Amino acid sequence: MTIEPFEPNITPQLDVDQEGHVAIATLNNPARRNAISVGMWREIQSFAVEVSADPDIRAVLIRGAGGVFSAGADISGFETARSSSETARFYDDQLELACAAVEAIRQPTVAVLEGPVVGAGAALAASCDLRVASDDVFFMVPAARLGLGYDPRGVARLIKTFGVATTRWLLLTAGRLPVQRGFAMGAIHEIYDEEEMEENLVRLVERLVENAPLTLAAAKVAIRALADGAEPTLLEEAWRLVEAADASEDYEEGREAFAEKRAPEFQGR
Repeated sequence: MTIEPFEPNITPQLDVDQEGHVAIATLNNPARRNAISVGMWREIQSFAVEVSADPDIRAVLIRGAGGVFSAGADISGFETARSSSETARFYDDQLELACAAVEAIRQPTVAVLEGPVVGAGAALAASCDLRVASDDVFFMVPAARLGLGYDPRGVARLIKTFGVATTRWLLLTAGRLPVQRGFAMGAIHEIYDEEEMEENLVRLVERLVENAPLTLAAAKVAIRALADGAEPTLLEEAWRLVEAADASEDYEEGREAFAEKRAPEFQGR
């Protein structure tokens, strides 16, 4: 799987790999601790659309290079990309397009979090279905230290992940939220020791890959429809996917495997 750069002679800063049935997108901007530029948001959006259409992919991982998830937006480009209210809205719109595309990925998505998960990085992590973290992770939304207005669409995404009270704390204090607090409120699904991260991650991904793809796709859309409550067509789509799963060969395989007391082998059809 490859993604072409959006501008000529610019090295892509999103590395994309495939291992078996798993697609892996890695933020790769080490000089700025994987800060996310406008171009990287475009690459993330393109990756999300492409991977969602690939029937061979069963799970998607999004992570950062070098033991860091993301230090936030790449403010080095703010003088041109976010120097006025108009250009700030352009940046926010591109961020929103990318995050919405990640949320719409058909397969289950896992944000693999290490180190700082700041600002734009927190938005990306919140767009994934599951979040697993090393024990050194912290969240931070420093908009109040920069003087910029935080996009209400992004506020809604934080609320869905962290809840109203903690979103207030993140935005009003611009303070660091330790991973243990994120786990306690359900924003983090698993905390792994740094040395055990890869081993535990493999087990989680194996479980996702082994589950019925059509069932997972239907569940994802239903969860989005019921959690958002603002897009009635999503619920219609969820019902369509439920009916497709009920009529699938995989459902027949699941019943047979249960009766025969063996692990099912799902094909996604």
